[in-house]
Amino acid sequence: MRKLRAVLCGAAGVLAASGAVLAPLTQTAAAAPAACSSGYVGLTYDDGPNAGNTTNLLNALRQNGLRATMFNTGQNAAANPGLVRAQVDAGMWVANHSYTHPHMLTLSSAQMSSELSRTQSAIQAGGGGTPVLFRPPYGETNATLQSAASALGMRTIIWDVDSQDWNGATTAQIVQRAGTLTNGQIILMHDQYATTVAAIPQIAADLRNRGLCAGMISSSTGRAVAPSGGTNPTTPPPTGGSCTATYSEGQKWTDRFNGQVAVTGTNNWTVTVTFRSPQRVIATWNATVGWDSTGYVMTARPNGNGNTFGFTVQHGGNWTWPSLTCTAT
Repeated sequence: MRKLRAVLCGAAGVLAASGAVLAPLTQTAAAAPAACSSGYVGLTYDDGPNAGNTTNLLNALRQNGLRATMFNTGQNAAANPGLVRAQVDAGMWVANHSYTHPHMLTLSSAQMSSELSRTQSAIQAGGGGTPVLFRPPYGETNATLQSAASALGMRTIIWDVDSQDWNGATTAQIVQRAGTLTNGQIILMHDQYATTVAAIPQIAADLRNRGLCAGMISSSTGRAVAPSGGTNPTTPPPTGGSCTATYSEGQKWTDRFNGQVAVTGTNNWTVTVTFRSPQRVIATWNATVGWDSTGYVMTARPNGNGNTFGFTVQHGGNWTWPSLTCTAT
């Protein structure tokens, strides 16, 4: 859970459209960076496992070929041992986040050790192995607590980027903050929020576009590294298959423009379309669409009219094309 406020900087790249019609933009363009060429980052999720959301989180990670470190609380692991096993089966790494999520620095040394050792036992009982990483609740730590963790064979891990999902961040804001990650860095997220799960396809696409992979956190250095064996950390999606969403620019007017998205690879798909402020979609066709709370992230699914859909965008001065991610369902 969060304590420190990360200083976030980073902005999405802007592609300004000219008067000419440009070539279609494809998510799987050959010009994309080679896998993992820019290194590895650590995706972390605190406070699980939770009966209401952990399965959704694990499915989203698997479907997008990502692995992550799950910092579980002992009381949740004890209450949901099957979900601890599910985390491992999905290819995730399981770590220690204390038993009751207290402010650890208010405890005695013996109480600190109890919080950590009880969590180790709960995770082991659920089939999660013996954690070698510990994240203190709220990011609060000192030499006594770090010594208690070390005595149980664990390295203390904080974070470089705070997603602010715990503080009501929208899906778009979580995606933006994840977009600031660089090689070796770690992002703080949480198990229990639907907005965090919804961000996963866009985070995965951004990492691919920047040549980054989701790696494991080294217990030696505390940084994100390639998983043991040096392989790309992917777990096959349970649904199998893949799809590609290709954007084409349509007719343009002074205040608005049309866009078209063609999907290939499957007839059962979900395309996430992310627009830029202050753009506003005023019409859609050939898809069933939904929106997140920001009004900038649209989810499109087939409605029986084929695999091509479109929309009209009132641009408000921002001609940037939307970004796309496609998931086979």
